[in-house]
Amino acid sequence: MNGGLPWGDLDFLGWRDLGAPDRSYLVAELGNRVVGIAMRLTSTKRGFLHRSMCSLCFTSHPGTGVSLMAARKAGAAGREANSAGLYICSDLDCSLYVRGKKQPSGADRTAETLTVDEQVARMMSNLTEFLQKLDAFAAPAR
Repeated sequence: MNGGLPWGDLDFLGWRDLGAPDRSYLVAELGNRVVGIAMRLTSTKRGFLHRSMCSLCFTSHPGTGVSLMAARKAGAAGREANSAGLYICSDLDCSLYVRGKKQPSGADRTAETLTVDEQVARMMSNLTEFLQKLDAFAAPAR
């Protein structure tokens, strides 16, 4: 069962926790590793006229369409509550926005001169950089 997800269009799987609205999760296969992180959303109240841009896919959204999501760093830094954050599409559908499969609420996505493949590569490079800040590639503690 595929759960209705467009697997062929997803570069990573991200979802919001319906039971805890301030939490979200992201899982990505990068290189030969699968990496998963838990993130907390900061509560940001913005009017519909305010626009923000996602740091991964560069999609601009009105209101609360982009959220600052923070994740704890791995290892000792994380145990000391050190974290890193990223402004990202609140629905975590970056892959669909880049491919034109989904449009941001109330606007069209800004046209780019990069091809879709180049935009996907940039998005994944941005995600890899964020995961490296978290040291998410470190081997799990035993």
